[in-house]
This record gives sequence, C-alpha cells and structure tokens, in this order.
Amino acid sequence: MQTKQTTNEGLKRAYTVTITADEISAKIDAEIKRIAPQVQMPGFRPGKVPANLVKKMHGEQIHAQTVNDVIRESVDKLMKDEELRPAMQPSISLGEGYDEGKDAEITVELEVLPKIDVPETDGLKLEKLVVPVADEQIDEAIQNIAGQNKSYKDAAKTKKAADGNQLIIDFVGKLDGEEFEGGKAEDAALVIGSGTFIPGFEEQLVGVKTGDEKTITVTFPEEYQAEHLAGKEATFDVTVKAVKVETDTKIDDEFAKQLGLDSIDKLKEIMKGQLEQQTAGLTRTQMKRSLLDQLAAGHDFEVPATMVDAEFEQIWAQLQQEASNEENPEEALKQIEDEKDDYRSIAERRVRLGLLLSEIGQANGVEVSAQEMQMLIQQAAQQYREEDRERFVQYVQQEPMAAAQLRAPLYEDKVVDFLFDKADVTEREVTQEELQAAIEAEDEAEAAKAKAAPKKKAPAKKAAAKKAPAKKAPAKKASAEKAADEKPAAKPAAKKAAAKKPVAKKAPAKKPAAKKPAAKKAPAKKAD
Repeated sequence: MQTKQTTNEGLKRAYTVTITADEISAKIDAEIKRIAPQVQMPGFRPGKVPANLVKKMHGEQIHAQTVNDVIRESVDKLMKDEELRPAMQPSISLGEGYDEGKDAEITVELEVLPKIDVPETDGLKLEKLVVPVADEQIDEAIQNIAGQNKSYKDAAKTKKAADGNQLIIDFVGKLDGEEFEGGKAEDAALVIGSGTFIPGFEEQLVGVKTGDEKTITVTFPEEYQAEHLAGKEATFDVTVKAVKVETDTKIDDEFAKQLGLDSIDKLKEIMKGQLEQQTAGLTRTQMKRSLLDQLAAGHDFEVPATMVDAEFEQIWAQLQQEASNEENPEEALKQIEDEKDDYRSIAERRVRLGLLLSEIGQANGVEVSAQEMQMLIQQAAQQYREEDRERFVQYVQQEPMAAAQLRAPLYEDKVVDFLFDKADVTEREVTQEELQAAIEAEDEAEAAKAKAAPKKKAPAKKAAAKKAPAKKAPAKKASAEKAADEKPAAKPAAKKAAAKKPVAKKAPAKKPAAKKPAAKKAPAKKAD
C-alpha cells in the first residue's frame, strides 16, 4: 500500500492510496484457501474441491468482496497513520478503469476536525433568573384540578338535561335492528357537551328527564376504529336513570384524598413543585444562552464546511416544513429565503459551539454511560409500533451515526451541567414576564449582531438570524434561534464511508442495513 497526499488546504485533506495487484491477489488466494474446505461440488468429496475450481466458480464474487475489504482496511490504516479525525464520512472512490490483475488506486477526500485549545472553565460568571411561585398561583392550579374533577348531585326529577349536566344512562345499540357487540352499557355516566360519545349522540339527549326512554339515530364516523361500524347508521335505545347537576367542589383534605394524597398541604406542595418545574426550563434556557455566549465570544476557529452544511440542511428542512404550514406558504418561504445567510450563520455557530462543548467534555471526563445510552434507545423506541421496536434498537446498534445523534443531546446537557457547577452563579428573583422578556432581549441582541456581521466568515461571537416580526413569523424564527442555542453540538462522523463506486459488476449482495422503522401511528379515538 502506497499513500500520497494530494490536498492539504485548511481542513480539507485528500489522498491517493495505491494497493498493488500482488496484495489483492494474495488476499484472494488466502480467501479461496479459507473457503475451499466448505465448498461442495459434484464428483468431489466435501472439502476436496481443488482451489482452481473454487476460483473458477466463485472468483468474481470473491474478488469483489476482497477489494471492498482491502479498501476499508486501507482507509482505516490511512486514518491511523496520518492521525486524521474526520469531521464527516470521508468520500472514497475507486479509480476508473480498475480491473482484476491491476493495481487499485483509491481517492480519499475528507475534512478533518480543527485543533481546538480546551476552553478555560474557570472564571465563568452566570446570573440565574428565578421565578418564585406565589400562593395565588398554587391556589389557581388547584382550582383547575378541581374543575377537571367535577362533582355532581341528583337534580329534581322534572329537570330537563342541558349542556354541562351529567346523565346516568343504560343504552343498547343496534344495526339494522340487531344488537351489535360493544354497543351496550349500564349506568354509563355522560356529560352533555363533553364530546366523549360519537357525534350526534349527546345532542339528542338534551331535554330528557329522569325516567325517560328515547331511541336516537347516529352515524359512526368513516374513520371509526371498529371497521364493522365505520360509516354505519345505528340506533340506540337509551334509558335515562338520573339527571345530575354540577356541585361546587370544596378544596380541603377530603378533596386531596380523592386524588390519592394525604392532605391539602401535600397537594399544595406537589403543585408548587410542578409550577417551579415549568419555569425552570425557561431559567435553564436563559442561563445556557449566557454560558454559550461566553464560550463563543472567546473562540473563532475554522469549522468543517461539511458539518455546517449538514447542520444547515436540518435547520432549513425544519423551517421549510413550518413555512409550508402557514396561512400564506409562498410568502413564508420567500421570507426565510431572504434570510438564508442568517440561518447559515446559525448553523456555523451551532457547529462551533458543539465542537467546543465536545472538547470540554472530553477534557473533563464527561461521559454518557452504557446504561444511560440503553435508556435513551429504549425511550426512543417507544415512538414506534410494538412490532418495529426491536428493529429500531438493532438499527441504532448497527449505525454509529444514529447512535451518536441519539446520544448528543444528553451528552451536551451533561457538559452544560458540568459548566454550571463550575461557574460562579448568582440568583435574582424575577417575574415570569421578566424572565421571558430577558430571553427575548437576548434574541433581539443576537439579531442585531447577525445583521451587522460580515457574511464571508463567521465572527468570533455569534451570528444569529434576524428575528422575524411577531405578527406573522412564517417559520417561527425565534424558535430557530432558540434551537441554535439549545442544540449546539454537531457531532463528527462516527464511521467511514464505503467506496462509492462498485468494485466489480457481480459483487455479492450484502445484508442491507436495518432501515429505520416508520413511526407508530396514533390509534383512532374510541367513542364510548
């Protein structure tokens, strides 16, 4: 194997690797010798087929597979010998005109990760904006729970049922005069206007009284999950056993016990924790932006264009999807197109910050454990149909890039938490409105910097996209800015690419990589 560097410009590298015909031939002979004892051929005892006949029968396939193996081995050796850290999958191609018996010339092109001085983690200063939870907020949250757990009492027997009243009913459903499975119930509770029964059912019970019997006619929705009922007209014989009206819910220890808690004080404690958790996300966002600003301000290094391109494509795809859902998709798409350079600046910032966080994490021993990774995989698998979950797990295990993408958010969070612990943090109490305003003010500051920043080269500080008008933000630009700060780390390639060009016409078919299964479809809502 002979190696020659042909490009060394910035982060770009290119090499030609020559593998002699003798090297390839020796490996082919070794492979034939290895498999010959396993080959069966009429007229020969098992394991006694001559090597020349094995080569005649399987030589083309063995040659193709051997060349592929040699290319992978050669690229691995190149990476190790040259101490290369590829940013993304290298481009690997076999020279034109290659045929068996000739030297194989391989072209390897890639971008390498930049050398980064590990950022100093001492001296970081952060302000934590804390939103205290007022007693009034806790009381309001408990009132909302009470509203979702309404109590009812029997009304007068002459009371005509109206929206909001609860009925206790027996009913029997029939198709063409015959009862059908699942269409019968006794003492069923139904709140008129709740929309829990199929369309038309509740509306026909307005005005009934206790003791009334009524037959109603409804049509099941076309998309109804029970296929034998979908789109069918049915009748229901309904007996009204009680009409109930809503009563005021007294919020006391008894109410808390109905929710499975010991006392109202325990309920208030839980609600306070939940309200604090709701604002903790905003507080973390504000702190994280401040942290990333400090990191970005002190570092300006070249980042791999391939990583920026990949990051930009993700941002752009999301923006286009959001714009296509706007009232005026054409206008929305035009607006983001006009600001395309700003979004590329976001992509570059994200890559730079990702590399910085990665260096900090590696230098300080931050890791995602095997157990944590397994939990991530299992959690992600839950979004797929049950029959596809095992295939998804296999897909992640077989595809290092998929595993890296799954791992990246947790790894970044752990690095950020490590830096939070290292920083000198001061707390300041604010209202939720003030916290939100502080985050929006950072957005506006970023927009101003992006507008003033030169486009040829990303500055040392951030280059965030201009904030879209609040009235008609076609693609939710502010959310893209938030994503730029909250998901910074673009990860380098986890594996190398196979040769782009087939090395032989009849290369043996490889086992295809597990495809990522389709996401699970939400089941149709079942009517009572």
